[in-house]
Amino acid sequence: MTWERPTTDGPPVVDLQDLGFDEGAHLLVSRALARVPPGGEIAVLGCRPDLTTDLAAWCRREGCEVRLSGPSDARDGRPDGAPRAWVRPGRRAVDRWSGAERAGGAAPDGVAARPPAHWGLAARGALVEAGGPEMAFDFAERDVVWSELAPALYAHAAAAQWDPATAIPWDTPFTLPNAVEQAVVQITTYLVENEQAALIIPARLLARVHPHFREVLQLLAVQAADEARHVEVFTRRALLKNGRMGTSSVGGRASLTTLLAEPDYSLASFLLSVLGEGSFLNLLAFLDRHAPDPVTRRVVQLARQDEARHVAFGIAHLEHQATVDPGLRHRLRTAVERRHDALADTAGLHQDVTDALIVMAAGEWTPRAIARGHREVLRLQAQMDEGRQRRLVHLGFPHREAADLSALHTRNFM
Repeated sequence: MTWERPTTDGPPVVDLQDLGFDEGAHLLVSRALARVPPGGEIAVLGCRPDLTTDLAAWCRREGCEVRLSGPSDARDGRPDGAPRAWVRPGRRAVDRWSGAERAGGAAPDGVAARPPAHWGLAARGALVEAGGPEMAFDFAERDVVWSELAPALYAHAAAAQWDPATAIPWDTPFTLPNAVEQAVVQITTYLVENEQAALIIPARLLARVHPHFREVLQLLAVQAADEARHVEVFTRRALLKNGRMGTSSVGGRASLTTLLAEPDYSLASFLLSVLGEGSFLNLLAFLDRHAPDPVTRRVVQLARQDEARHVAFGIAHLEHQATVDPGLRHRLRTAVERRHDALADTAGLHQDVTDALIVMAAGEWTPRAIARGHREVLRLQAQMDEGRQRRLVHLGFPHREAADLSALHTRNFM
């Protein structure tokens, strides 16, 4: 099909044949008009009976000038009765984009410092037509949410997704002593509780971040998906043998509630990812070492892989924040102290969880084994403290202050 052809004695001809405007004919007309020099025109030809009506309506919408003609003559090479029109480009299409602006650059180095509200859901790097609705996002400044590691961490996260149904050997046969199985149930119940809080926090933040920072949105979305998987697999492991979950303490729920109450993006990231999930990396390593069965071991290994990425994102974000906000460390310290004061009257780590950790590490009911399990739990707590201090020093806190703040962290681990 020949859509356009030049003529020796007139304007270029767009031969639509039997293509209607309800089938995309406007694309061919627009393409031809874009090539017309100033003051020029095109001839439009076709055999649809509604061509002139539809063309005239389209030209009115687009601000184009149109002259309609009667039947074509022999010069057109068309049978008599075919409609014909001449069209000149209008100003509306040009005016539509006269006030347009680029929404930054598509690549990460094109991230704007403060994307305006009227960019809204426009893709980063797109040419944004002037006007339109303004969308208010709580976090609309680059320095509030951005991390240079965000694009690479998202790529890693997308490649590291795993399927709970196939990544874990659920059908592997094993039998544990009842007390050890009950310890696993209690620990995984505790993990579910914590992971539910860790799911809600990025999900809440996600809706408050300007879409211009798409890598941050993607990371938060994947983080929420990670936590959703963790809730699934820890629940499934808890129910695997006896079909009943463990216990949930008031103190544990109170500790997690303080995390959900933090509205500030950086402080929420700090309390959850750097302190809470950072401590959980040590806990998951402990469970990997002492897991009494292959299913539990694989579950905690996969969860730890995801949590390490969450901690890396939190630290990278706060490192960037520290370079642009001289008061950041004061705000972080205040957040830790405020949370400690709010939890001063709670019991700390649920006794059932502490006992379960000791039993799992002991592996048997002898005084010597229980003593060994108790020492392992104390060693775990020391490792958590060391890890928190190391991350706090990495963020610029002096060693003494890092030690003091780590000591104030909730005794419920998360």
